[in-house]
Amino acid sequence: MNLWWWIILACAAAYGLKLLGYLLPRRWMDNERMLRIAGTVTIGLLASLTAVNAFASGQALVVDARLGALVAAALALLLRAPFLVVVIVGAAAAALLRLVGWG
Repeated sequence: MNLWWWIILACAAAYGLKLLGYLLPRRWMDNERMLRIAGTVTIGLLASLTAVNAFASGQALVVDARLGALVAAALALLLRAPFLVVVIVGAAAAALLRLVGWG
C-alpha cells in the first residue's frame, strides 16, 4: 500500500475520533475523573514529544544544543518568564551553543 493511503487513512481515523467526541453525552465529559484523565494525558503527550525532540536524531539518542536550549527554556519557565521570552531564550541558547561548536 502506498504511503499516501496510510496518511489518508490516519487523517480519516483522526477526524472520525474527533467527530465521535462530539457525539458523546455531555455528562460523561463533565465528570471530574474525565477532566483529570484528559489533563494527565495531555501533559504526558507533551512531555514525551519534548523528550523525543530534545534527545532523538533518527533512531539514535544524542546530546547536543537542543538539550542546552531545553535547559535554558526550563530556567526561564522557573523564573516565570512569559511564553514568548521562554521561546526566545531557548532559541538563543541553541544558537549560541551551535555557534561555539556544540551540536
